[in-house]
Amino acid sequence: MCPASNVALGVYEKPEDVPLRTLFEAGVPMALGADDPLLFGSRLAAQYEIARRHHDFSDAELAELARQSVRAPRRPGHVKTKLLGGVDAWLVG
Repeated sequence: MCPASNVALGVYEKPEDVPLRTLFEAGVPMALGADDPLLFGSRLAAQYEIARRHHDFSDAELAELARQSVRAPRRPGHVKTKLLGGVDAWLVG
């Protein structure tokens, strides 16, 4: 999900209208992404900032969003373990 592109494309009027919190609380697995940074002018970190600023995501919730993005794609277990460890390190750091 890319909240910035949803707004830029007119799917939602403003970032707080994107149902990010609703989907998260419903347990829908999702990954934040930056659809096309050159076109939409928004990088991945900005999507997490939208989650924090417009949807009141805590650090723990942002970390869970990041974990979901690591778990979703097929990749070797050791890569997932390393990436998940990085998310955990960010959360405690």
